[in-house]
Amino acid sequence: MQRRSLILAATALLAAPRLARATAAGLLQEAGAMQPLRAIAVWRDGEEVAAQGYRGYGPDQPTNIKSASKSVISALAGIAIAKGVFSGPDQRVDKVLTRDLPPDPDPRMASLTLGHLLSMQAGLQRQSGPNYGRWVSSPNWVRAALAAPFETDPGGRMQYSTASSHLVSAMLTKAGGRSTLALARDWLDIPGFAITAWERDPQGIYLGGNQMAMSTRSLMAFGAAYAAGGQGVIAPEWIDASWQPRTRSFFNGEEYGYGWFISRIGGRDVRYGWGYGGQMVYVFPGAVPVVIAMTSEPDQPSARTGYRTELHALAGDLVQSL
Repeated sequence: MQRRSLILAATALLAAPRLARATAAGLLQEAGAMQPLRAIAVWRDGEEVAAQGYRGYGPDQPTNIKSASKSVISALAGIAIAKGVFSGPDQRVDKVLTRDLPPDPDPRMASLTLGHLLSMQAGLQRQSGPNYGRWVSSPNWVRAALAAPFETDPGGRMQYSTASSHLVSAMLTKAGGRSTLALARDWLDIPGFAITAWERDPQGIYLGGNQMAMSTRSLMAFGAAYAAGGQGVIAPEWIDASWQPRTRSFFNGEEYGYGWFISRIGGRDVRYGWGYGGQMVYVFPGAVPVVIAMTSEPDQPSARTGYRTELHALAGDLVQSL
């Protein structure tokens, strides 16, 4: 009887991965009812376990990942620190972008750092939301961002702003001596990862934190590098620093690090990048890490419609199934 029980237990263990994948497959099929959804790709403990496209889109088709690209900008900043291009998160912005400062800068500009930009704590008036159109219509996006008034001191409350991420891109371009795209193609040597298109400002600086295109599988590969401890590309110390809570989002009350939201989904800790419309990369660290990338129609809102909540719920169901 005991031997029979052991055989049954062993059989159940061997069947578990297959059953989990079948459950995930069922969830991916059901997800097709979510109209804005374009594609999903799932990675578990070293390998892709599922991928699905919807309504003519596939997991290898590029799409605009919007603000999920802020996590990519954060990775580039971390690599720049490891290479000695920046001194660290304490790198002063005014020392790198000196020529773009306003004629008589606010004294608080001297305390503005790379870390403040990455954690959305610059204190400068945010250039996202209602201010975004005016900002990207200006002749020089970097100078317009630096000329914006300080609404809080650097290091204060969260001021979510794509202009902050764009200043990081400008710093990378200036200090790195090459375009941000060139740096990304050189530094982010991650299997399966590729940026296929990226908008630039009037001076040719690639837009930090928006208008970056890649496939859903590419976004998954990026998250997998974080889940796998950096894969020799991103320093583990930078991953830890990026996932430390620095502030709290005024969007959803969740904590925020360097380009990553910090939360719990499906009963597990998660760090995720979120782009307008529902461009998501979820990284579930742990003994059995899981990464889920989702891309959606990029021109429809996801927060106020409840769609982002649906994506969180789907990610939670998927990670539980795995």
